[in-house]
Amino acid sequence: MIEAFIPTQIFILIIIAIFVFLIIVVVNQWRKVNQSNNTLKLMEKEIELKKIAMVEKDLENKRLMENPIKLPADQQENLTQIRDATSEVRNNVGYLHSEINERLARLEAQTELKKLERMLKEIEEKENKLNKK
Repeated sequence: MIEAFIPTQIFILIIIAIFVFLIIVVVNQWRKVNQSNNTLKLMEKEIELKKIAMVEKDLENKRLMENPIKLPADQQENLTQIRDATSEVRNNVGYLHSEINERLARLEAQTELKKLERMLKEIEEKENKLNKK
């Protein structure tokens, strides 16, 4: 009789061991999921804080732009000269960009014209050869 119980007891022990292993795996996976959720929530909060900081900085910059600082006349004149020089440089840069684009367009057109003239000459030569035959 004792011999009949041994295979049954071994079978029960194996089932218990599998059950314990499954519980350990499930708990481990549950912890990983929980940790991932916490990390995701933390990242979302960090992004939200960064957005708030960016908005605050933008508002501060706008406030500073709206409330100009009173400067002495000589510093105001200096700033005016700098602004004028900056706008003059911007105008020159715009002009130079336009001139470069126009020259580039003219160069492309000239290249295309030469290519077409060469093709026309080749076609005329081939027509002359065909007409001679």
